[in-house]
Amino acid sequence: MNNLKTTFLLVLLTLLLIFAGNLIGGRGGAMIAFVIAMGMNFISYWFSDKIVLAMYRAKEVTENEAPALYTAVRMLVTRANLPMPKVYIMENPTPNAFATGRNPEHAAVAVTTGILDILSKDELAGVLAHELAHVQHRDILISTIAAAIAGAISMLANMAQWSMMFGGRDDRDGRGNIVASLALIILAPIAAMLVQMAVSRSREFEADKGGAIISGSPLSLANALRKLDRGVHQIPMDANPATAHMFIVSPLTGNAFFKLFSTHPPIEERIARLEQMALNPY
Repeated sequence: MNNLKTTFLLVLLTLLLIFAGNLIGGRGGAMIAFVIAMGMNFISYWFSDKIVLAMYRAKEVTENEAPALYTAVRMLVTRANLPMPKVYIMENPTPNAFATGRNPEHAAVAVTTGILDILSKDELAGVLAHELAHVQHRDILISTIAAAIAGAISMLANMAQWSMMFGGRDDRDGRGNIVASLALIILAPIAAMLVQMAVSRSREFEADKGGAIISGSPLSLANALRKLDRGVHQIPMDANPATAHMFIVSPLTGNAFFKLFSTHPPIEERIARLEQMALNPY
């Protein structure tokens, strides 16, 4: 099923870019967009994980460099019957973590230095188990491709702005191109957000459940989520909105209206489900 979803997202990216290219530049724009889409599809599948890791300056660490972290990951992958992923640390005081890669055999788990500073051993295990649940459910490729799509949609808005500045498509009165460009500028960020919401929200609940099973402690993960939610508000992360859905808690902060359209479900609901799971483990 996730393979089908991945294919759907790649096709969506292609059609979206071609449609926008046609609006902005006519047939020539559509052809250029098609070439760009093919390149982005290739990059999204094979290299998007490396791009995201590089974006946050994540450094791969060895067991000698981070023995406690490595030991925790190894214990959890043994429980989950998963291959050992690569382990990365991001030099960032904001407590957070994400997983990426194209499949369990080519997966990576990344944590910030901030998360290592504030979580207990059991709480950290809960967070790592959550990320490994994403790997187990094969969410990681879809999430990474969704990040690429969100980035591409944002690029469309920029293309539309440049098109308006320099004339763009050669319409008789130019009004068609202006309307199309304005529509892209206004709707592109909303479309990017909807793509991320569609990919992320239900998967976070499932990863919480899977992580609680792998770690054996729903309450440890619940406690970790409380600390992380508090931490991202105290020390906001300079995160790219296109990748916000990949983190265990949203690195973006905002008002109630913003939270309504967050890529993550409400933290209170996630914690309540984990606490209920602890009361009724079967």
